[in-house]
Amino acid sequence: MSRTPKTPEDWWSTAIVEMQPGTIRFRGYAIEELIGRVGFAEMVWLLTRGELPDRRKAELLEAALVAAVDHGPQAPSIAAARMAMTCGVGINNAMASAINMLGDVHGGAGEQCVALLQAIARRLDEAGASDGAAVKAAVAAEMTALAAAGVPDSLAGAKVYAENPSLISRSHFARHLVKTGRAPDVKSVFQSYLVKGKPGFVPHQWASLAQAVSWIRASGGIAVVAHPGRYNFSKPELHAFLAQFRDCGGAGIEVVTGSHSPEQYLEFARIAREFGLAASRGSDYHGKGESRADLGVLPQLPDDLKPVWHDW
Repeated sequence: MSRTPKTPEDWWSTAIVEMQPGTIRFRGYAIEELIGRVGFAEMVWLLTRGELPDRRKAELLEAALVAAVDHGPQAPSIAAARMAMTCGVGINNAMASAINMLGDVHGGAGEQCVALLQAIARRLDEAGASDGAAVKAAVAAEMTALAAAGVPDSLAGAKVYAENPSLISRSHFARHLVKTGRAPDVKSVFQSYLVKGKPGFVPHQWASLAQAVSWIRASGGIAVVAHPGRYNFSKPELHAFLAQFRDCGGAGIEVVTGSHSPEQYLEFARIAREFGLAASRGSDYHGKGESRADLGVLPQLPDDLKPVWHDW
């Protein structure tokens, strides 16, 4: 229920920004606390959702913003803006002409994209993993489910719509189903095939922590927790997980990696000391242009930590 403003100040106040002489606050955060601390994607999340996102949510929004950058002057909305400019109007009018052309056909299937991301997030939450291998496993599982539901060659069909065959999303599968006449539009595909309870949805099944550690040890390996900063754990949850990991025979934790910040190097070095775990260091390098850090650029481990390779 909205309330009736009683004063001019009340009329102009919002829950988003507070401005006083010498003070600017966004959602309760002073502007000087945000500058240099948060990125643009995190700021967008704060303004629209009222809270700062965790690392995983910030990275997801960052990826979405990058993907949303227009792909050239030949796009219909860009062409409309350029044409409007030839009429002598200002930039605001030209941009308005372009924005008015955006919808589910041009500009991307926004609702379907969000449904895709939410479905993937639910799947990964159920699996307790969010790394690249887990995401690829979800795509493969959906491909298998679609084939079982009577959609043969779904992977080959999806690749037709993917510029990078290694980055195939559910929207690519959806376009294949529309093209082959199995659904009238992308939205219908998601509703009929790709959400929980439909034939294209396959939940993950993962080994327990004790099983995973025992398999690693039985094969002669050393169980190490990789890039712990990427997991959506609270501090109590992380400590409980690491205690269980250590009790199961886990021996190490990755302290320095391409996905960790310098602050996290220090934090996970402290945690390695606290739990008596060996430390590892890795760039998480997957190839040029596809990795957070190039080979050889990350700092060394702190001198007092025992590296996992110490006894090799």
